[in-house]
Amino acid sequence: MTPRHIALAVLVAAVWGLNFVLIHVGLENFPPLLFCALRFAVVAVPAVFLVGPPRVPWRWVAAVGCTLGVVKFGLLFLGMHAGMPAGLSSLVLQSQAVFTAVLAAGMLGERPTLQRATGLAVAFAGICVAAADHGLGGPVGAFVLVIAAAAFWGLSNVLTRRAAPPDALRWMVWVSAVPPLPLLALSLLVEGPEADLRALAGIGLAGVGAIAYVGLVSTLFGFVAWSHLLRCYDASAVAPYSLLVPVFGMSSSWLLLGERFSWAAGLAAVLVIAGIGLTALRPGRPARPRTPPRRVAGRAAVRPGRTG
Repeated sequence: MTPRHIALAVLVAAVWGLNFVLIHVGLENFPPLLFCALRFAVVAVPAVFLVGPPRVPWRWVAAVGCTLGVVKFGLLFLGMHAGMPAGLSSLVLQSQAVFTAVLAAGMLGERPTLQRATGLAVAFAGICVAAADHGLGGPVGAFVLVIAAAAFWGLSNVLTRRAAPPDALRWMVWVSAVPPLPLLALSLLVEGPEADLRALAGIGLAGVGAIAYVGLVSTLFGFVAWSHLLRCYDASAVAPYSLLVPVFGMSSSWLLLGERFSWAAGLAAVLVIAGIGLTALRPGRPARPRTPPRRVAGRAAVRPGRTG
């Protein structure tokens, strides 16, 4: 990867890590389900008028929109609202890699290599260390909600593979258009209209900033930039930079929110990051830019690196 693209990958990881701090700020200003609905509305409402249809069957848009947007993010926001620290949430949520591999094996017939299976086992051990540490110093229910969010993130990854959207930006915009109304209905039912109206009536700069960052910066900028990198390089070259997300998440939570971490939390971070690194890294494959397919008159495009 070029230095410019390496810098972009690190920037996206920093944006996504800092996202957990901004979620914490948003939850101080809004009920969790309402905040989650606003987070998707700010992405989808203007964008659906600027992009075309998603180019996949609508059932996949609805399935991933509900799984990822309503359930995964709803559980994450509820878990953080219930007391799960922002930094630890950024780490525990990475267990989605374990759930993705397990679900892909059962639903898609994918079989992990020995290296990937070892990495998943190491990452799972890290999650167990984090669970034991948090169980001694925080609400267990909040931890379980974030773990459940990671599981549904894994399910949404598998459903996205099945959908195979050809345009990542359109896909993300239309997936983001699904959650606002269901989340708003759940908020009115669970959190109550009085709480929602009170939060909206008293909205300030902190609340507006949290919505703008979580929706526009973290989702639109982060997703578009990451998709650009994946178009330029092999996924095996780009994916390891996502390991920086919990690093930025935990460090920004320490600097900005004053969160403190025990030695067990540090050990959990090392195990999770090392384990996911084993699943993402593919030895022997250099990170080189992709070149666009060449077209030959009267013949289909020839992709570099593929024969026969």
